[in-house]
Amino acid sequence: MFELELFDLKLETEFIGRNFIYCDEIESTNSDLLAGKQQYKKTGTVLFAEKQLAGKGRKDRTWQSAKGLNLTFSILLVKDVVAGINVNHLNLAASLAVASAIENLHQLKTELKWPNDVLIDKKKVSGILTETSIKGSKIERVVIGIGINLNQLVFNGDFNYPPTSLKLELNANVDRENLLAEVLNIFEELLIKLEEKPDSILAEWRAKCQMIGDKITITENDKVKSGIFYDIDDDGYLLLKRNDAIEKIHFGDVSFA
Repeated sequence: MFELELFDLKLETEFIGRNFIYCDEIESTNSDLLAGKQQYKKTGTVLFAEKQLAGKGRKDRTWQSAKGLNLTFSILLVKDVVAGINVNHLNLAASLAVASAIENLHQLKTELKWPNDVLIDKKKVSGILTETSIKGSKIERVVIGIGINLNQLVFNGDFNYPPTSLKLELNANVDRENLLAEVLNIFEELLIKLEEKPDSILAEWRAKCQMIGDKITITENDKVKSGIFYDIDDDGYLLLKRNDAIEKIHFGDVSFA
């Protein structure tokens, strides 16, 4: 069982995770927060689930996670907090928070894969899905869903990148409460930095993305493009160099060519 008291002792934030909602089972933490129910209206709310019946990743893929072994949760940010912040930057900050927390607590070298994955030795340990609720032309809510493989040993299915878990990498059980608190602590720090110096978040992300400069393939539905991962732009989009031209990529699955 997740020990709420231990988690609370480790949490050092001002508002991220201070409204913490624990669920044994739920359809999707992202979908519930996006729905805007009364208990889910406070910015910084974290909805944590031991098991998601309809957990999702990018492009409506399912996110499968064994009950009670991993971390599956979503963070809610409402309009007053996200005003003036680029949503793509939030996605990058969330992946940085996960990577930094893993390195801080477990001394495992991580790398970031555009747009939303955390890797260890080229294997996927975490995925992030950021979704928005828009009213008119304004963002009402941003929900950042995060899944981290901690103590799961077996993964079934087909994957673009082979999955791993911290237990597989460390050969030891990982404390879920401590890691979750560390992720939220770091994410709040990065959120403050995003408001003041967003360029620093982009620089930190670039430093942890080892694919920049490599030949890659971008797959989106039935379209496949190859080129050099030139950089990310100021909005966090991927810049793909093809021959002598630079093309901006808004979404797609990235793999080595």
